[in-house]
Amino acid sequence: MAERLRVLTMNVLAPEYADWPRRRRVIADELRALRPDVVALQEVTPGGPAELLGEGWHITGHPHRGPDGVGAALALRRPPRAVHRRDLFVTDRARAQPWCGVAAAEVPGPGEMGPLLVVHHKPSWPYDHERERELQAVSCARFVEEILAGRDADAAPPHVLLLGDFDAAPDAASIRFLTGRQSLDGRSVCYRDAWPAARPGEPGHTFSPRNELVRAGDMAGDPGRRIDYVMVRCGPHGPSLDVAACDRVLVDPVAGVQASDHYGVVADLVLPAREPGRWA
Repeated sequence: MAERLRVLTMNVLAPEYADWPRRRRVIADELRALRPDVVALQEVTPGGPAELLGEGWHITGHPHRGPDGVGAALALRRPPRAVHRRDLFVTDRARAQPWCGVAAAEVPGPGEMGPLLVVHHKPSWPYDHERERELQAVSCARFVEEILAGRDADAAPPHVLLLGDFDAAPDAASIRFLTGRQSLDGRSVCYRDAWPAARPGEPGHTFSPRNELVRAGDMAGDPGRRIDYVMVRCGPHGPSLDVAACDRVLVDPVAGVQASDHYGVVADLVLPAREPGRWA
């Protein structure tokens, strides 16, 4: 069987909300049962990732946290060879949200997969901040290319994974830019979105009015959106990893407990049967 890399992202909803002790147990049980290799968590305290995932993880925090200590973190099963961080304070409005940032880790992949560059992106969340999210998507993409350009020219190129809570639906300009459907600021990139790759035609909402914590929260009128993503960077001939599976996690309450106002996204990634750009 081909080596599989299991990648998961989840906004767990800050501990101040909705009976965190019960939610924490539900989230921790599910994350540990899924046995991911890479986890991007949003709305966690500094000790939150270890509390949810247990021992043996290598935790990389984002550049900044909010005044309450809540922010985002990237957790890796394998120790990173290098870690890079950058804030995403692209405007004054973005600067008012200290958790806006990106963290990237260079880490070996499983088996014969080769090196990975895992990038956890967290842009601005307000509905009316798509301008900021556009600028942040461009800044994140530029950040990735700078890291790649700084690597040893003789080293094997890494597979680049981009994941997190992007706070924008697939038709937003920031996501269209990241998935190669439009340019921004004279720049273009392309990342394969794991959800439609594995489940074409399914909406896959990760923030939904079906969720009781959405209905109880400060965005109760949200009609439902897919705003949490796992993506794989494409070269000229396509992504360097195939999406073998992609699912939402913690959609339904567990023993009467809704884990978060977001559903998580988990994707299994594998090497393609044939390297992109090579004829059979």
